[in-house]
Amino acid sequence: MSKIKSIIWPQVVLFGDSITQFSFQVNGWGSEIANSLARKCDVVNRGLSGYNTRWAKVVLPRILSASNPDRPVAAVTVFFGANDCSLQDKNPQQHVPCEEYTENLKDMVKYLASAGVSNDKVIFITPPPLHEASWEKECILKGSTLNRLNSVAGQYAQACVQTASQCGVDVLDLWSLMQKDGQDYTVYLSDGLHLSAKGNQFVAEHLWRLLESRVAHLPLILPYWADVDAKNPENSLLCD
Repeated sequence: MSKIKSIIWPQVVLFGDSITQFSFQVNGWGSEIANSLARKCDVVNRGLSGYNTRWAKVVLPRILSASNPDRPVAAVTVFFGANDCSLQDKNPQQHVPCEEYTENLKDMVKYLASAGVSNDKVIFITPPPLHEASWEKECILKGSTLNRLNSVAGQYAQACVQTASQCGVDVLDLWSLMQKDGQDYTVYLSDGLHLSAKGNQFVAEHLWRLLESRVAHLPLILPYWADVDAKNPENSLLCD
């Protein structure tokens, strides 16, 4: 009997902080993307709660290996900034200066290219807006004071957009979109920083518009059940 050939499932890698880590919860934006791509590719959650770009660029080679890629990558989202933009005097552990933040994003794009992930497969996502009053309540519960400002988050979002343009990658500008036309962006946030159910839906819908063209060519893996030869299933299921 000839050796059975393994199926190679392409990947969409979601790389980011807690907003990515929590995206596989019920109705999370990551789980919505994964559902849309079922039987076409694996959507891999590589969200790291609390991480900033300084740490992310260090661990990225451990997440996507340049020397031994396991499988083809259809797309990678890079979703950082919500921790980088922490105020230096209030949260020095997570704070990354804006100039360094942009350089870290550039370094990650360069590394991804060296690992075989071309720029057209990379999507930056800016930090969302911050509702200071809600987030301040969370900070007080943890024994600290307000450690982020929406205006500062906006500076990092703008830097992310500019860096995306410089690198030739797409970007989803959540900070601007969620506040467009003066809408009440607080409905998109659960605690002033992280996403609510409506916020997750917002991200999923807008991200899919950028992802769809990158995954449209991916075929359905394995035949549709009605197309399987019931008398000789191997003829249908073991062919390329």
